[in-house]
Amino acid sequence: MTITTADVHARLADLGLTLPEAAAPVAAYVPTVTVGGLMHISGQLPFKDGVVMTGRLGEDRDLAYGQEAAERCGLMIAAQIEKALGGFDRLDRIVKLGVFVNSDPAFTEQPQVANGASELMEKLFGEAGRHARAAVGVAVLPRGAAVEVDAVVAVR
Repeated sequence: MTITTADVHARLADLGLTLPEAAAPVAAYVPTVTVGGLMHISGQLPFKDGVVMTGRLGEDRDLAYGQEAAERCGLMIAAQIEKALGGFDRLDRIVKLGVFVNSDPAFTEQPQVANGASELMEKLFGEAGRHARAAVGVAVLPRGAAVEVDAVVAVR
């Protein structure tokens, strides 16, 4: 199945979502690097209404908040893909997501938090959105973010 920019934007509209403006780097790195048909996307933070969603899962934030934060990271991943490729027509598939969850040591639902980003990829890109994944708990994330997600995607 070919992914088209129009189809992705229609799916976003059906979900009541819009892509944010792709975030600029906040340190010494670039948002994307493409080598050998694979685009590596730097870690993306969850923005809601222009503000980073912060907090620690299992301490001051619950699972639903974490899932929404992961989904917001997924939206930013999609925004970075669109900006780098000028649309989605050259996207072949989502290969892998790395999901980092700012979580209390007793919190063990990182895979369920990560589903917020994973399920969005499948909703936006269909079968091509199904991917390999890592979901890990960490002690702290940049800007106090609740979740950070990076990605590897195949491009034509």
